[in-house]
Amino acid sequence: MINKIFVLFFSLLSPCKNICAQKILPLYKYDIPNSKPSKDEEISEEKNGITILSKISKPTLTVFLPSKNKANGTAVIICPGGGYWVVAAKHEGSDVAKKFAAMGVAAFVLKYRIPNDAWMINREIGALQDAQQAIKMVRDSAGKWNINPGRIGIMGFSAGGHLAATAGTRFNNAVIPNPGTTSLRPDFMILIYPVISFMPGIGHAGSAEQLLGKTPALEKLIQYSSERQITKETPPCFVVHATDDEGVSARNSLVFYDSLISKKVPAEIHIYQNGGHGGGMYFKGSADMWMDRCRNWMTANGWLKRIIAKS
Repeated sequence: MINKIFVLFFSLLSPCKNICAQKILPLYKYDIPNSKPSKDEEISEEKNGITILSKISKPTLTVFLPSKNKANGTAVIICPGGGYWVVAAKHEGSDVAKKFAAMGVAAFVLKYRIPNDAWMINREIGALQDAQQAIKMVRDSAGKWNINPGRIGIMGFSAGGHLAATAGTRFNNAVIPNPGTTSLRPDFMILIYPVISFMPGIGHAGSAEQLLGKTPALEKLIQYSSERQITKETPPCFVVHATDDEGVSARNSLVFYDSLISKKVPAEIHIYQNGGHGGGMYFKGSADMWMDRCRNWMTANGWLKRIIAKS
């Protein structure tokens, strides 16, 4: 009986044995760009079993590394959602990161700044600065973390998907200091029920207002509608959405996918009949696991093959 208990105990630990301990790092070594002097008022709370962070003015990157014998050299930066009002840090962040680390992928959860005039000079670029800085930080430290610098992707949920898509389509427009000209282009994108467009009739009005204000000019709406920003240089993309999503219309993912294939950018999309919005890795009403589809896509593109660049 005792032996059976030990076997059960270690079997429960097995998903974690290939994951190194997480580490929280400040996103910027010195001053945070585009920031005003302000008090740190960040709040962490549980709402209906979901961990929510709000009033974020000090961005961080939480590191989840696979063990060296498991690591395949690929990394993904994860942007949780929350309408640019909050960040759903666990079910769209750390839970997903642990899943990737178990696959041998180094995962980094980005706690990006919430747009707010109280601690930002220009609210519209703060989150994008944090996403670009995360890409730069991971790429510059790739050797230290056993990562291939040419295999760094970005992932986002809901408004975090908008941030990831913005980073994936506007990488030639640096909004951070980058004296070493590190490439800010992610090598792939993974977008889960993403906000993509700010255009009337499609876009998520709450995210647009929080990022750009109540009455943004049309040119700003176009600039932050990622389906309008795709070029042949846009990285390959995996997209997931649910038809019954009442929070963010699936048309966001459909117009993005259509624009990707029009530019001949490699892309894969999965539209589920049921799933709603905000479920993280689990879509309500569907027995299918989109993370399995994502893993298959990454395998097909060679990102789960062990290729670690020499430091």
